[in-house]
Amino acid sequence: MENTINYLLTGDDYRARVRGYHDSPEPRELHKGAKGGDIKGLKSRQTRNLIEFEGDYSSKFTIGYEIEKTRLHRTCVKEYNLLKGFERDSSCGFEAVTNILPLLPPSQWRNKVFNMFHEAKKVINDEYSPSNNKCGGHISIAVEGMSGAELIKRLRRFSGLVMAMYQRRLRNGYCNYNMRMLETAPTNNQWRPAMEIEGIDYEGNFAPKYQMCLNKGKVIEFRIPSRFTSVKQCMRRYEFFYLLVDTAVNHPNLSFKAFLKKVRPTLMSMYEYDEAKVDYIFAQSVHYRNFIMRGTIHQDIAEFTRHYEERRIRARRN
Repeated sequence: MENTINYLLTGDDYRARVRGYHDSPEPRELHKGAKGGDIKGLKSRQTRNLIEFEGDYSSKFTIGYEIEKTRLHRTCVKEYNLLKGFERDSSCGFEAVTNILPLLPPSQWRNKVFNMFHEAKKVINDEYSPSNNKCGGHISIAVEGMSGAELIKRLRRFSGLVMAMYQRRLRNGYCNYNMRMLETAPTNNQWRPAMEIEGIDYEGNFAPKYQMCLNKGKVIEFRIPSRFTSVKQCMRRYEFFYLLVDTAVNHPNLSFKAFLKKVRPTLMSMYEYDEAKVDYIFAQSVHYRNFIMRGTIHQDIAEFTRHYEERRIRARRN
């Protein structure tokens, strides 16, 4: 049998219980230790996103999800290869946090990640563990050798599409600060904004953490995605964010128009092949890109960037 990675449960009881907020176990590094059979068939340009060491492979790109739920199915709280554990969440109720996953192109290794989603379907699918509009779908991303600030700088040019996909979430105060993805210091308990030029009014302790795309040092967190409701949705978002990160890191000069063409098949699948819906998202994404890069607000996105304008006006008055 061809040599491939085999993910096994740890037997750690902490991973099979609901813990307090931020009290779940440390994540497993599932982006390391792949074998030759896991990457067989990848094109040479795709293998540049891998690191080889003594016959094993690691993924340069990593991803993690926070799956927020109002209630967890009575049989679903147990250990999964997908999850580092379960936590209580103040805004929604509960959240299941994934381990550090490799972010990959189509491959045997990616199939194993997708199989982990299926194994955890009673956690992910709303038919078993429901969610509501108070729940979010935070997605964390890292790239080996890049800081969070460097990664955000690369992603800015293409993130107008992310804003368009989840534009209703821009009304949510938990994820609508720093909509233009300007440079900040990494977040911590003594976080200090480095965005005075933007004129954003940070009041109390509310604003610093609740950015659309948060710099956490070596990792960034997109807080804008909506809640996770199905395994299929988890897989499609994984595919989209691979294309986004691969483009930003390896093809930073690609035009936005070419990027939209590149991701269109994935978005068509995400939105049940509703061509009118995808066309609308693409049109909005151009307005959001202009907003991110130049600060211009088109009338079609004004209702979703209202908080940005209100903060600018308030900052000027102060």
